[in-house]
Amino acid sequence: MKVGKHYLVLVSILLLGMALRFWNLDAKPVWLDEVMTALFSLGRNYQDVPLESVFSLAQLDQLFTLHPQTTCAQIAATVSTQSVHPPLFFCWMHQWLIWSDAISTAWIWKLRAFPALIGVLAIAAMYSLNVTLFFPRAGLMAAAVMAVSPFAVYLSQEARHYTLPMLLVILALLGLYQVHLDLQHRQVRPLIWGGWMAVNSLGFYVHYFFVLAVIAQVGTLVLYGLGQIQATPQCRPGNHDRIPTPQLELIRSWLAGLPHLTPPALPFTRYQWSAITLASVGIGLTYLPWLPTLLQHIDRPETHWINFSESLIERLTSLVQLPLGWIPLAIALPVERQPLGIAILASAMMVLFMIWLTRYAIAKLKRLWLLPETSLATWMLVVFIGLVLIEFVAIVMLFGKDIAQVPRYHFIYFPAVCALLGACLSGGTRYDRQAVCLMLVVGVLSSSFVVTNLTFQKPYSPDLVAEQMSLVPPLPRLISIGYSNYQDVALGLSFAHTLHDRSRRQSSGNANDYMVFLSRSQTYRQVWKELSRLQQPLAFPFDLWVVGRGMKRKGYPPKLTLLDHDTIAKPCLRDEQHYYRQGVPYQLYRCLP
Repeated sequence: MKVGKHYLVLVSILLLGMALRFWNLDAKPVWLDEVMTALFSLGRNYQDVPLESVFSLAQLDQLFTLHPQTTCAQIAATVSTQSVHPPLFFCWMHQWLIWSDAISTAWIWKLRAFPALIGVLAIAAMYSLNVTLFFPRAGLMAAAVMAVSPFAVYLSQEARHYTLPMLLVILALLGLYQVHLDLQHRQVRPLIWGGWMAVNSLGFYVHYFFVLAVIAQVGTLVLYGLGQIQATPQCRPGNHDRIPTPQLELIRSWLAGLPHLTPPALPFTRYQWSAITLASVGIGLTYLPWLPTLLQHIDRPETHWINFSESLIERLTSLVQLPLGWIPLAIALPVERQPLGIAILASAMMVLFMIWLTRYAIAKLKRLWLLPETSLATWMLVVFIGLVLIEFVAIVMLFGKDIAQVPRYHFIYFPAVCALLGACLSGGTRYDRQAVCLMLVVGVLSSSFVVTNLTFQKPYSPDLVAEQMSLVPPLPRLISIGYSNYQDVALGLSFAHTLHDRSRRQSSGNANDYMVFLSRSQTYRQVWKELSRLQQPLAFPFDLWVVGRGMKRKGYPPKLTLLDHDTIAKPCLRDEQHYYRQGVPYQLYRCLP
């Protein structure tokens, strides 16, 4: 391909990726995690949310306004106590919101635009990665895979910290390959090693799961060194103590299947092992300032949602979800909230497509694995992916954390998958060109389903909750949220924002919509008691919606009492026709005059 045409294709891929990421950017509802991002990034915290008192939904506009004077240190202090995440993403997001404050658009668009822009940068970084690891056409194909991947588009349209660590993983893999080359040529380039260490240090302060990528990278270097030992025909005299044969026999038998790496392998010297050790320890030392906070975050209630029982069968069953999570990396057809027939057909089509793609990729990988000029890059990416997956299995089986159920956590190794797919699709045969066309068509179609909210729908379905709460005649509404932690508060705010936004878009903004957060730190009896003596501004009749995380339908009492303006207790009767559950249950009560 001519140079001019090559870069024209690259620009076209970048524009396509940008269009998909900014299409309908602010159309989807704000969900729980995005509310947390908004509060911290705007320079606010949960102390700004009125708790235990009734407030109008119109006050949300004031809550979600930027506090530009907030510093990164203040954001870090807030995040350390009110979240279970590291602070760097929120600090950078805050700075982005200051820069974009002059743009006259909704705050949620600005909030989501930052990850979307990083998602576009990730496409360019994927191109650079594969040009370095393989060849220019492989760079174009990897960029194209990243551009149209429904998974990448989904993460890019989330006001969350996933595209940024994904970009850092790409840069880390780029540095890791250069480190492999240095070890192969028995040299150390300080800028390369320093840059690689810096990226891996930053990643920890963006997302804790980046540590999994760091461990996998170090593991790749260690296995590479062991592979060099295995590939050596015989040990030099006097160096037999370097190879503890009994301990390495199992590893060496596996390493025997590794591709031939050029130049001819020589056993690592103490200098090379020391370089790997010092770099790894250096990265780990940069984590120490935030390590006590991490240990506190691990035991916070907000992390308990991914716990499950200690049953071995349940944990093994959970692992089945891991390969299922690979499907939306390439294809995502509407399944959620669809009629059973459509859901079955869409699922079958996705499975068939993944079977074809897997067979195609394996056939191409064999060739890349055996070619001397691509064997090292292919080996490095395959081992990196394999080690991350082993870490996932270990977290599920040993620590009882069901991370396999969360597709977005695949962001840790997704760049390596894109790189390998890009290399596989870079062949010049007619079948390869047809495969590229199919990948692009399926990717664009799947991404269009993502941006129109037909796939990767928001958890807890705040749009559906708002719709169901609006089905009844338009009486004034009071929404009661029982909360025991900050996640419950964020969930309630996501419902409130979606309701308020829905009313504004339908030009039926109801000034009589109110919400109250009531503590349920003990039981819901405490909530019912607080409701009975609540000072609320609405005149009877009105509708009371009670959102009760953890409750069952039978747990809602048939009657509640609320005070009117004259502090006279009046009944609110449960409406059996309006009980719903979207991750959490919510029940309508009719408060009669």
